[in-house]
Amino acid sequence: METPYIDLHCHPALKPYGKSFSVSPTRSNSPDPAKPNSLWYYDPPSLTDKLLNYIGGLTKFSQANATALAYGNVHIVCPSLYPLEKWFVNNKLGTGSVSDVINDFALGIGKERINFIQQITDYYSDLKDEYNFYRQLHNTVVKGQYRYVLVKNYTEIEYWQSRNDGITTICFLLTIEGLHVLNTGLETDPNPDEVLAHATELKNWEFKPFFVTFAHHFWNHLCGHAKSLSGLVADATDQSKGINTGFTDLGKQVLSILLDNTDNKRILIDIKHMSALARSEYIDYLKANNLKVPLIMSHAAANGLRSRTEPVVDILETGYKLLQEDINFYDEEILYLVQSDGIIGLQLDERRIASAATLHDTPHSLFRNKIMHYRSALLWNQVQHIAELLNAHGLFAWNNIAIGSDFDGIIDPLNAFWTEEEIPFLADYLERHAYNYMQGRGSTVLQTYNQISPHEIITRIFSDNALRFIKTYFI
Repeated sequence: METPYIDLHCHPALKPYGKSFSVSPTRSNSPDPAKPNSLWYYDPPSLTDKLLNYIGGLTKFSQANATALAYGNVHIVCPSLYPLEKWFVNNKLGTGSVSDVINDFALGIGKERINFIQQITDYYSDLKDEYNFYRQLHNTVVKGQYRYVLVKNYTEIEYWQSRNDGITTICFLLTIEGLHVLNTGLETDPNPDEVLAHATELKNWEFKPFFVTFAHHFWNHLCGHAKSLSGLVADATDQSKGINTGFTDLGKQVLSILLDNTDNKRILIDIKHMSALARSEYIDYLKANNLKVPLIMSHAAANGLRSRTEPVVDILETGYKLLQEDINFYDEEILYLVQSDGIIGLQLDERRIASAATLHDTPHSLFRNKIMHYRSALLWNQVQHIAELLNAHGLFAWNNIAIGSDFDGIIDPLNAFWTEEEIPFLADYLERHAYNYMQGRGSTVLQTYNQISPHEIITRIFSDNALRFIKTYFI
């Protein structure tokens, strides 16, 4: 089958599911693409939206709706189920009407959804409601030419992507972001029996999650998280509880349940958002238990530093251009990921992939083609860093990098690459950087086996690497 673009991490339902709280019946996924509570609702950025994003980092438009995915030829997707943590909206702004307006302006999920989250006492029920939101339009043809399907394994992806019935089909491999969904991270300590029962139940869903992001923005009683918020959002919220800690006993029990492969029901672990300590403990856990489990960084970036214990730059050409914070990943962790046959999905958030100095020094232009060239270079810095790191350690450089956009995950996208619809343009511009690199520095620093064509590099990053990973582990 012809390989479409693949996105390992995005949130198509965050906004439409939120908007569904203001319609009757609530939580309904409309088959009408003109309705804001439809996964197909197409809302590309206006000029005003782009200016708001450029000036204030606010993303008021829809990035990962199914229509944009179809238009961008992003037809294999890992949507992340994410019951928004209440501490996003139970914050220093309070919980009154003024706070609701401000929160909705920033998040775009609707005041009714915000009110619901402010009072939530059961994340797991909300998780199941979002799961059912996706199921409502599973295999439903929209506009006579599009559909999305939830898939259980790679064999089903092959079937749908090779089917020639004139309908463009997007395959959704469901994932979860943040195991607060097991009903942890609330005001009171969780019920361990309930948490473990929920973890077990996930493994028996009809469309079992491919992987779960174990931590997220706030304390979840399972493992520590890294600092992930910045700017006005960081000022309004408090991530301090549990930050930078390791695994709890309950977290280790959940880990054991999810990684157990009885009846081929293992759920893989995504280590994005874990604290650096928790990530280290997780890798040690895999080694101690001799578990041959691939490391996943679903929407990630390198930080350019050697390791948690030795935070120095080894790859001088790129290391200082990257954001050197531990929400991003150390060279040592990326090396282990490759050795474990894992995958890193590079995210498309400007605030994560580049240092403040790099962003400041990036040229500006009024011309779209130049903006695309300059902003895509920020992503190329990540690719080049990982490639030269692997090359320096005698490893093949191009087998484990993919895209995990995090679109509609409250991110500040690369300017001009606003939504899934622009993914083909991003691939084209990144190939230009690959060409320039392979004609210059790459031809001198890379081992012969890493000197492949620019086209193959980009095809691997945007399609082939993720497809190989899915074929191997989504079974």
